[in-house]
Amino acid sequence: MNISSSKPTLSSPIAGCMRWGKWGANFSTDDYIQLIAACLNESITSFDHADIYGAYTTEAEFGKALAAMHGVRSQIQLITKCGICMPAANRPNYVSKTYNTSSEHIIQSVENSLRNFKTDYIDVLLIHRPSPLLHPEEVASAITQLISQGKILQFGVSNFLPGQTDMLLKCVHISFNQIEISVLNMEAFTNGQLDHCILHNIKPMAWAPLGGGLLSDDTHPRFRAITTIASKLAKQYNTGLNEILIAWLLAHPAGIMPVVGTTKLERLLQARNASTINLSSDDWFELFSASLGEEIP
Repeated sequence: MNISSSKPTLSSPIAGCMRWGKWGANFSTDDYIQLIAACLNESITSFDHADIYGAYTTEAEFGKALAAMHGVRSQIQLITKCGICMPAANRPNYVSKTYNTSSEHIIQSVENSLRNFKTDYIDVLLIHRPSPLLHPEEVASAITQLISQGKILQFGVSNFLPGQTDMLLKCVHISFNQIEISVLNMEAFTNGQLDHCILHNIKPMAWAPLGGGLLSDDTHPRFRAITTIASKLAKQYNTGLNEILIAWLLAHPAGIMPVVGTTKLERLLQARNASTINLSSDDWFELFSASLGEEIP
């Protein structure tokens, strides 16, 4: 394994790959290669996966493309998640959807992901959901072993609340928490998740940072208020609506990293260009209030 001893630096945005395969665009190998190459050409180098994506097929499809791109593995960062077990054709032993955060399952999941990606290390491994049966020492045992073996470089969680994260922090270092954050889902701003990230130097990754497509649905109760303000700000800053919505996240002091789940390079470039926009505090709270549907208390 020829990797730097330093921790990987992730790009912002992170390209979310959930819909690249059977759960979305159903990319061919050439499609994967073209979009990976296009991302790299634009300095978008981090790719977010989970073992379950595409019903346990997308990792391997991405890995097949990666194997055909000589020398590219060292230029990118692979993020993947494990812990959800769901019935699928290639998982006949799973009879219902469950969570499994046992040491054995985490280690086996990583071994599967390594084979799928045709690599010998994962840059970031996340526990996908906080299982009610999660035992922190079990998780820590697996993560400590995998890091010592160089099979994962950094560890984090996904969708964890502060108390759940604290339980794990007693046993293992956590570098990331991937949570839903957008102008349509603002719970992380008020439920302590982002405060907790700042307190413990955990980097938050935002999944569905553009509202998971809901901002294109004019029947949404807050659609009109949000898009009216966002469009006004887009004109003010001479940019697009999506750029404003990502810039709104980037303005938070926790250092939110958007995971943009798209099959379109244009959307990723919009998120990248948002880093050049510095919203004022007044602008930020105007969008915040629009999402609340009322003036802030």
